[in-house]
Amino acid sequence: TGSAGGDDSYKVLILDAATRDILSPLLRVQELRKHGITLHLMINVNREPIPDVPAIYFVEPTQDNVQRIAQDLAKGLYDSCSLHFSSSLPRALLEELAAECVRHQCLDRVAKVYDQYVKYVSLENTLFTLQEPQAYLQLNDPQASDVQVEAAVRRIVEGLFCVLATQGVVPVICAPKGGAAQMVAQQLEQKLREHLTNARSNLFADAPASHLSRPLLCLFDRNVELAVAVQHSWSYKPLVHELLGLHLNKVELAVANKTDGGPAVAGAKGSHKSYELDESDPFWMANGALPFPKVAEEVETALSKYKSDVAAVNQAGATSDADMLADQQAAMANSTKALVSAVNQLPELTERKKMIDKHTNIATLLLNQIKARSLDAFCMLEEEFFTRTADSKALLQLLNDQSKGSGEDNLRLAIVYLLTAAQPVPSEELAAIEKALQDTGAEVRALSYVRKVHSLSQQLSQQQVMGGMLAKDGTAKGSSSATNLLDWADKLYGQSLNAVTAGMKSLLGAGRQLAVTRQVEALMEGKGEEGEYVVLDPRAAARGSHSGPSGGAYQSALVFMIGGGTYLEHISLMELGQRSQPPKHIAYGCTEVLSASSFVSQLALLGAKSGY
Repeated sequence: TGSAGGDDSYKVLILDAATRDILSPLLRVQELRKHGITLHLMINVNREPIPDVPAIYFVEPTQDNVQRIAQDLAKGLYDSCSLHFSSSLPRALLEELAAECVRHQCLDRVAKVYDQYVKYVSLENTLFTLQEPQAYLQLNDPQASDVQVEAAVRRIVEGLFCVLATQGVVPVICAPKGGAAQMVAQQLEQKLREHLTNARSNLFADAPASHLSRPLLCLFDRNVELAVAVQHSWSYKPLVHELLGLHLNKVELAVANKTDGGPAVAGAKGSHKSYELDESDPFWMANGALPFPKVAEEVETALSKYKSDVAAVNQAGATSDADMLADQQAAMANSTKALVSAVNQLPELTERKKMIDKHTNIATLLLNQIKARSLDAFCMLEEEFFTRTADSKALLQLLNDQSKGSGEDNLRLAIVYLLTAAQPVPSEELAAIEKALQDTGAEVRALSYVRKVHSLSQQLSQQQVMGGMLAKDGTAKGSSSATNLLDWADKLYGQSLNAVTAGMKSLLGAGRQLAVTRQVEALMEGKGEEGEYVVLDPRAAARGSHSGPSGGAYQSALVFMIGGGTYLEHISLMELGQRSQPPKHIAYGCTEVLSASSFVSQLALLGAKSGY
């Protein structure tokens, strides 16, 4: 049709690295083809002309991208171009693009220009990330200039504005006083307030104005709870993310097929398989928050149900000779119906088998790494640190056991102990811990930095007492089994998961409320301590003012972690929403989804920059 936006035409999609990540969790190649996208290319590579085909550009609004678009238009690479920017295109860049088009007489090739306000990655309906790597390092770097810190804050504000524009809501903004969270809150409120007064392009014209219909946006700094970012988790999603490198809802596994035609075995040398773990996978969504042993049981249950259904289909299609002789015509009719029913069930059974094989491979590889590193021992001891039922003797005993864990595992364990100790750790004890870590090759500068941050936090907490309401339910509701959970498997391969996990005790979470969950629960109930938080309402008459909803309660919240978030926090917040009466809608976002390894690296760099 010659129109870049026409649904009945074949189109070329041009992306950059950031927008490719935005689309990756949302659309598969076959889904792009349904919308007429026959080819997708990166903007920064040399592309051949396709003059009879319209192009859709979906890129970030940067000067490099604008210059490349202008060059493509001048060369006439495509019939026409529809330009979509992930966030608002600055006026200066728009004028630069227009001037280049006029100079090269190619303005007629530009079909339309859109500001999409989608500068974030949606991983689930209730989980998003701004894909801002090392934000914690940038915001806490003692050597960073004010310009660098302000630029980092500005990018976070821009991403959050895009999230709110997509949802079409103007929230009440709440953040602890001081630090990056307050800076982001104030700048976001200013940006929203300025946008609301712009009658020409108000993205929130249809947004509800009533307090009762508006969400609460809770902004937190990663320093609100460092331990959760380094602790060893026992839940399925965090384990897959940490051990298998889950990224943008995809995980790459090395697999090798069994000679007997069975499912691929994870962890063996061979070809690589890419698995998608998203909302299209019902098993992942139903079991992602469960402890790993429970997931193994669910895999076995799903496999047994699949075998039972296959047997039922086979049985329904079988007709005995006696039945055929008794009533040949009726038997043939019944047999035909059974065959048609079996054929109709085949696609669903095939998909279920693929899903079972996928999670069997993933669980087997997780089991391999858990056993190799004795991660169960680290999980159990950390839970005891959180409940303060273990001391430094248990820590040093595990650190000095060279057969368990890596240097990084030991470092993470020591950090959790430091952050959960009831009293400041004596210098002699710290020296023994550091020596044990150095013997395992761990980076002790990360521990030194955490010790300094924790010391400052303790001094601050003496001045700012949150009160008992935020600490309610903060104690453990259960305890982990002290049994060595990994004596179950002498062999990892050639056995079903049920056999591999035979005799295994479930290492359940201790029911401990995470700090961010406790604070969000209190804030949504209108019980946050006066003076502890800055509360801003972009719709209020005076800037910086706020009047809470009647009753002080919010039914929905958007929680955002500045400096990186975790799957564990997402799981905890989802559980909060589900157990509330009535259930509350909570979404969770972060600058990046942290793995413990990446966060420890940032801590080590901060320790080096701080001179430790």
